[in-house]
Amino acid sequence: MILKLLLGCLALFLGQTNARMTTEPDIIDLRFTEENGNCSVSVISPSKIRGELRLEGFDLESGETIDGGVTKSGSMVVPHDKAKAVRWTASFTDKKTGQSISKSFIPKYILTPAAPKSPRYNGPSVFGVRPGSPIILRLAFSGERPMSFSVEGLPEGAVIDAREGILGGKVSVPGDYNLTLVAENEFGTCRQPFTLRVGPKIALTPPMGWNSWNCWGLTVSQEKVISSASAILLKGLADYGYNYINIDDSWEADTRNADGSISANDKFPDMKGLGDWLHGHGLRMGIYSSPGDRTCGNYLGSLGHEKQDMETFNSWGVDYLKYDWCGYSREFDKNPDKSIASFVRPYLKMEEFLRAQPRDIFYSLCQYSTAEVWKWGHAVDANSWRTTSDIRDTWAFLYDIGFVQQAPLYPYSQPGHWNDPDMLVVGQLGWGAHLRDSRLTVDEQYTHISLWCLLAANLLIGCDVSRMDDFTVALLCNNEVLAIDQDPLGKQARPVIVDGDIQIWSRPLSDGGTAIGVFNLSEEVRKVDIGRYLEQLSLSGTVRDLWRQKDIAPGSYWIAPHGVRMLKIK
Repeated sequence: MILKLLLGCLALFLGQTNARMTTEPDIIDLRFTEENGNCSVSVISPSKIRGELRLEGFDLESGETIDGGVTKSGSMVVPHDKAKAVRWTASFTDKKTGQSISKSFIPKYILTPAAPKSPRYNGPSVFGVRPGSPIILRLAFSGERPMSFSVEGLPEGAVIDAREGILGGKVSVPGDYNLTLVAENEFGTCRQPFTLRVGPKIALTPPMGWNSWNCWGLTVSQEKVISSASAILLKGLADYGYNYINIDDSWEADTRNADGSISANDKFPDMKGLGDWLHGHGLRMGIYSSPGDRTCGNYLGSLGHEKQDMETFNSWGVDYLKYDWCGYSREFDKNPDKSIASFVRPYLKMEEFLRAQPRDIFYSLCQYSTAEVWKWGHAVDANSWRTTSDIRDTWAFLYDIGFVQQAPLYPYSQPGHWNDPDMLVVGQLGWGAHLRDSRLTVDEQYTHISLWCLLAANLLIGCDVSRMDDFTVALLCNNEVLAIDQDPLGKQARPVIVDGDIQIWSRPLSDGGTAIGVFNLSEEVRKVDIGRYLEQLSLSGTVRDLWRQKDIAPGSYWIAPHGVRMLKIK
């Protein structure tokens, strides 16, 4: 019994999607290894291997079975085409005892087609800025560089950096300005209709960018921030709209200055210089604080210094504030008043000084869903609010946070005010100095990004971007998938069909289309009749597979365990 438990735990640790044993082996295991795009499977045993290792694949696109061969050596290379989703099952039978074991694994596969060399626009169709606030917007065009940029219909006060494609300046007169963004290179020209909305609202689409916490935790430094920001530029993620670079906890000095103002510690020698560098590349700077006297990491909070801290943040060029409940709980516990107003009070106080700054600052409440924050977050002019506890990179967390906790919250999401189910847990994570690959399977990662886009959620990358592999870049840079998250209608998806382990989530879009997520929440490969579900929803029209970026027939399709088909019905 103990041996079975140990083997079960090991299977879970290795992230395998299936494990089956006909009899109890003599401490034998099968291990799939994937590194640098190569995949192999090995028999793990303390004694000499005597038996056959057989490999069989199942193509999740065609439904065909693939003979992967057989060997007596105890290890073999798994045939791996990055463009195909194949579930490989390895089986080993010990010749002496007849004992056998089998395991299944799906190597990383890339669905997102390569971007064309000609310019292509991948960003939102609308951007909000308050009158007189600095505009900082890197135009999200992919394509071969060098590329030149221009904007037709620019209002007075707005300017465009023709070489870098950064929209800047200030516009003082409110209104909707209908522009045309133009990008040109040697392979062609792209013209994109675009609305610059100068008015009281910002964050008209959910924020996209990077946050330091899920990779570096309390070990973050200015050097690490610049490393990930540089990688966002070099790997092309900025060309898809990822533009916030957010510093989480542990940037703060040990004590305040003599005048009560806050400063950064030695890990961040030049906050103002960092802000200027980010803005010079069309990126925006985020910072972290708490309404309490201390933060989650026991660093200085903003309690009693809200006005001073916001003035300091403004001087650094901060464009995003994550305001974390941590530390304030001690103040909260002292107060016998536990009404909703007592939860609102510290956020309303900071909002007064935040909105007084002469720049647009995204206001992110990190309050872990207490007191049903989604019902009052807009009242403190928050641009987003956490609806969950901190996410971790396991299926249990992803399922609970994404499918359970978000389902009833769709009425509260709208342009300017977003539900936030926490940051992305793909790529290399660690919450400290030592990083490792996400424990989510490849299909759980496709589900993660698909669901967050359907939810109109904040898309903040949590990994070290400088170590991001081709799979993760493609996962985060599918323009058709991201367009669902950035749809200006701003409606969050909700579950419309729950059929056992199959769930259908639906979201209306600004162009009259409908985005659909068909999720297989089971542990097995399932063939799903998508056409039948579309009929139940009275949806007809062209069916677009967004990950594969191709039109498909509304028929039956295989979906991997914990996997998804993300569709748009046009």
